[in-house]
Amino acid sequence: MPRYWEDYAVGEEFTTPGRTVTDAMISVIIGLGGFTVPFFWDEEEAKKTVFGTRIAPGRLTLLLMGGLEEQSGFWDHQTIGALLGIDKVRLKGPLKAGDTIRVEGEVIEKRETRNPDMGIIISRSVCRNQKGEVLMEAQTTHLVKRRVQETVRVEA
Repeated sequence: MPRYWEDYAVGEEFTTPGRTVTDAMISVIIGLGGFTVPFFWDEEEAKKTVFGTRIAPGRLTLLLMGGLEEQSGFWDHQTIGALLGIDKVRLKGPLKAGDTIRVEGEVIEKRETRNPDMGIIISRSVCRNQKGEVLMEAQTTHLVKRRVQETVRVEA
């Protein structure tokens, strides 16, 4: 059953399933993105950093957060209109191979739009690793379909 704008409530929370990040995932993103910072791809150089090992680019954490949120079923693929924005992104800790991450989210705002068929939902998401450490925080703004409002005609 589709989930429409009217079905979301401010204060509503969700938690995604977990996902374990592999070295291969990190390597693919480094290659696709063209990242050149040595601690992303050179383990020996990474050992000299405060991280002590290779880490993933922060953008991978954001990418995985979006995928986990979709997998949770919180956002309905039948009623999502568009992702309008990602705001207040804060990197709080490094993502490393072997980390199992999950996202905790909360609806923080709902607004109507000029288009009566769509509404806006803003949510705050926090990505944590298996130790409960916060790796990233972000806010997203989604355009979500509203229920079709049927007009009742009265015959005179």
